[in-house]
Amino acid sequence: MSDEIFQAKINPLIKPFLVVQIGFTMIVTIIGIPLAIIWFLGVGRWWARHYYERLECHLSDKTLRYRKGIFIQVEKTIPLENIQDVTFVEGPVLRHFHLSTLKFETAGSSAGQANDMHLTGIVDAQQFRNRILAARDALKQQQRGGPPNADAASDAQTEALRGIERKLDEIISLMRRERA
Repeated sequence: MSDEIFQAKINPLIKPFLVVQIGFTMIVTIIGIPLAIIWFLGVGRWWARHYYERLECHLSDKTLRYRKGIFIQVEKTIPLENIQDVTFVEGPVLRHFHLSTLKFETAGSSAGQANDMHLTGIVDAQQFRNRILAARDALKQQQRGGPPNADAASDAQTEALRGIERKLDEIISLMRRERA
């Protein structure tokens, strides 16, 4: 199991943002206007509070894990080695609530799923994005370099190969002497 490096903090302003975003979506559908009235009278605030309480985002040395949901809980885990890019999005509505969204592009995703994971409401999202990319790069470097004691192991292997080479040279010289 990977050790947790960092747990992201979620901005509490995501609660009013979600109430407004979902309420506006209901109003736009026209059919949802009666539901929007109920939503704005208190159901939305209740839902947003409980939704916020269940939001989690953890960065470990090998994965990024995000959990959300009230009735249906969704947990997504992305191996850091699969993260191709992290996009920082901040539109006018998000800026009004002092929020931003991080979108993740991962290796192996089809075109329709390229930005499969969206994190909205992370405090200091730019800094968190940099942490994710740094952890990804560190993991890739570790995988390229091998184990932490790779130099010692490499030196031992080189010495063993040199010993084999010396023995082969001795065998070759013995065989040449016998032919002569």
